[in-house]
Amino acid sequence: MNRVLSFRKTDLYVPAAAVFISLVVFLLSSIPMLAGNKGGEWVVITVSGERYAVLPLDEDRELTIPGEKGLDNLLVIKDGYADITEADCPDKVCVHQKKIRYKGETIVCLPNRVVVSIEGGGEGEVDAVSR
Repeated sequence: MNRVLSFRKTDLYVPAAAVFISLVVFLLSSIPMLAGNKGGEWVVITVSGERYAVLPLDEDRELTIPGEKGLDNLLVIKDGYADITEADCPDKVCVHQKKIRYKGETIVCLPNRVVVSIEGGGEGEVDAVSR
C-alpha cells in the first residue's frame, strides 16, 4: 500500500486563513499604539496630603522635594516623563518605579509622604478591560 500524498488548492486555504486572521487581529490591537497616547500636561506634587507644586510636563527640570522628617526626593522631568531618581528614604521603592507621563499615573514615596502624579492631557494606557 503505497500512498501518495497530494495537495489540492483547497488544502492551502486553512493555513492562509489562519495567517490572515492573525495578521488582522495583530493590526487591530496595534492601532491604539500606532495612534500614540497623548501624555499628561502637569506634574502634581503632594507632600503630607498638601499640594506642594504643579509643574508642566513639557519643560525639563530637576526639583528637590522636602519630605517628612527632613528626607528629600529628587524629581527629574525630562523628555515628557517624570521620575524620582534619588530619595533619602530607606527602601527606595519610589526610585525603582517606572517613569510616568500619562494622566492618572503616580509615583509614591510612603516614608517621605510624597506623591507625584500626572494630571490633564490625554487618557492613560489601558491596563485591563472590565465588563
